[in-house]
Amino acid sequence: MAEALLEALNVTKRFGGFHALTDVSIHVNQGERFGLIGPNGSGKTTLINCISGALRNDLGKIVFCGNDITSMAAHQRTRLGVARSFQIPKPFFSMTVLENLCIPLEYAAHARSHGADVASEAMEILRLIGLDSKAGIRPGGLTQIEMRKLELARAMAAKPRLLISDEAMAGLSSAEVDDILAILFKLSEQGITIIMIEHIMRAVMSFSERIVVLDAGEKIAEGSPAEIAHNKDVEKAYLGE
Repeated sequence: MAEALLEALNVTKRFGGFHALTDVSIHVNQGERFGLIGPNGSGKTTLINCISGALRNDLGKIVFCGNDITSMAAHQRTRLGVARSFQIPKPFFSMTVLENLCIPLEYAAHARSHGADVASEAMEILRLIGLDSKAGIRPGGLTQIEMRKLELARAMAAKPRLLISDEAMAGLSSAEVDDILAILFKLSEQGITIIMIEHIMRAVMSFSERIVVLDAGEKIAEGSPAEIAHNKDVEKAYLGE
């Protein structure tokens, strides 16, 4: 069996009397392309927030690289190698695209403090992501697809072992979806473990090696894309009775 890089064990999260997650367990293996799907309100973002440290789960624990990180703050988890992109990009608009990458490189990834080294690493990431020609402009001058690429690049600058891609393709055209998919496949080939949260089914089905489905805060299915596509509980969660 492959080694688990991440484990969420019996995670429960409540908001007042509302159970956003109830006893949810998942594991993500080293180097795996892992899909997390479910209807709106199913608990996907809450689970990711508990994994990344944006929220503290009420019950259960989060284990990363064999260490219990449940009580760690989000920035501590980032330094261990857990990074995420957000559905709505929030770059530093007063800085250039290049400078936006230098911040996580210097602080989250403990990169060398010599400006030339940091800038060189930032440019390498921009080349990988296809934004090197935009290095000197500010994010306000980017298109929607370029903003999504910058968001992925900022997550990459934290040098993650685990990258959580949170709806990086929402609102994009079919060709733009393919563009983001190609980037994620490249990152996977570099050995980065990736969790994809996505509503675009063709993207998650083509990218993921294994998928977990949430509905109403509970895990209702787990398996290969082919198994998930033919699962009656998943069909019912998305389409109703």
